[in-house]
Amino acid sequence: MTAHASHPEIIKRLKRAEGHLKSIVTMLEAGRSCLEVAQQLQAVERAVASAKKTLVHDHIDHCLEQTVRSGTSGVDDSIREFKELSKYL
Repeated sequence: MTAHASHPEIIKRLKRAEGHLKSIVTMLEAGRSCLEVAQQLQAVERAVASAKKTLVHDHIDHCLEQTVRSGTSGVDDSIREFKELSKYL
């Protein structure tokens, strides 16, 4: 697996989401309101979705596009992989 320029930012987003998730557990244990918990869960969900979208787009832009543009025999594999990736968008 190749590291991309976007990976450090994705890692930072996911670690932030991880911290929020831990605080949500604490909120539940402390009996905080469902509205507050739901708002925090929504924030975590958006952060994870954003990280996923960035990762998938980065892979398309750098890995799949590079394979297709280089004219190597991996074009069929790239198309198959793109179809598989598209279900995560």
